[in-house]
Amino acid sequence: MSLTKVSLEPPYLLYLADVADNDHAKTGFGIAHWRPELCAGQMRLAGCPVDLGLPEMGVSDAVDAGIRTAIIGVAPVGGQIPDHWLPQLIKLARAGIDIASGMHSKLKSMPDLVAAAYKGRSNLTDVRVPPSNIPIGQGRPRSGKRVLMIGTDCAVGKKYSALALHRELERRDVRATFRATGQTGIMIAGEGIPIDAVVADFISGAAEILSPDNDDEHWDVIEGQGSLLNPSYSGVTLGLLHGSQPDALVLCHDATRTETLEVFGDYRIPELDEVIDDALRLARRTRPGCFCAGVSVNTSAMTDFEREGYLGKLQDHLGLPCVDPVAIGMSPIANFMLKHTS
Repeated sequence: MSLTKVSLEPPYLLYLADVADNDHAKTGFGIAHWRPELCAGQMRLAGCPVDLGLPEMGVSDAVDAGIRTAIIGVAPVGGQIPDHWLPQLIKLARAGIDIASGMHSKLKSMPDLVAAAYKGRSNLTDVRVPPSNIPIGQGRPRSGKRVLMIGTDCAVGKKYSALALHRELERRDVRATFRATGQTGIMIAGEGIPIDAVVADFISGAAEILSPDNDDEHWDVIEGQGSLLNPSYSGVTLGLLHGSQPDALVLCHDATRTETLEVFGDYRIPELDEVIDDALRLARRTRPGCFCAGVSVNTSAMTDFEREGYLGKLQDHLGLPCVDPVAIGMSPIANFMLKHTS
C-alpha cells in the first residue's frame, strides 16, 4: 500500500492568514526552518503577529517573485479554513499560483476556490488525505529498528526532533528514513501518512504501513503526533505508539509548558520521569525491549546560561541525554540510542 505523496513546485509562499501565535503556525515555521532554500515569502492578514522573517508579499508581489506554490502554513484547532481567508486564496489561485493545504478542510471542496484554480490553471493539493484501505494493526514484529518521538503535549517539537535526529544519523552514515506522520512533515519529506486523518480503528495499521520491515541496521525515525497527556489528542498518540513498535522513544518537551494546550480544566504536565515510565509501559505492549533514548527540549525562550542549567539539572535527574534539538543538536541522543541497540 502506498503512502500519501506530494510534489510541490517551489518557490513557496507561506500563508499565515491571521493566526494569533507561533504554536499554531508550526507548519510555516517547520517548512521555513527545514526547507529555507524553497521559501521566498510570507503572506499575512492585517494584525497577524506571527513573522517567519521572510519577505512580505501580496498577490501581485508573489506573481512578480515567481511564486509557484502558496502553502497554508498554519494549524489552528480543528484544522478548518474560515471563510475570511478565501478572498486571498482565490486571488492566488486565479493568478496561477498553486495552493497546498494540510488542513482538515479540503481545498477541493470549496467551489469558488476550485473555479478560481480552473481559471488560473493552478493546482489545489490537499495533503491531509490518508491512503485508502488501511488495515487494522496486526502487532506482528517487524525487522529493522525504529525510534518514535513522543511529547508532553502537542506543538513541543516532535517534528523538529525527528528531523534533527534523522539528519544526525545520516551524518554518521547510519541508514535511516524520516517517517512523516503530519501534514508539515509530509510537505518536507514528500511522503508519509497524516495519522490524525486516519479513522481511529486503523491508526496502528497506518503506523505499521508507514514503517514496514527493513534491514536489521536501518532506522525509521518516526515523527510523533499529539500526546498521551493531552485529552484532546491522546488517541492518535496511543495508536501511533502501538503501531510503530519502537525500539526507542525520544521524549519531546517545551521547557516553558506546565499544562497541556487547548483543553478545559487543569491538566498539568507531570514530572518527566513519570511521563517516560508511563509511555514505556504502553510501548512495551508491542515492543517489550523499548527504552527511552533521551529528552529533546524546546528551550528557545531561555538564555544560553538558563538552557545549560536547565538541561544539566534534568539530565542529572533522569540519567538520560537531554538536549535542545536546534541549539545543541541530537548527537548525545544518537550516541545513547546506537550504543543501546548495538
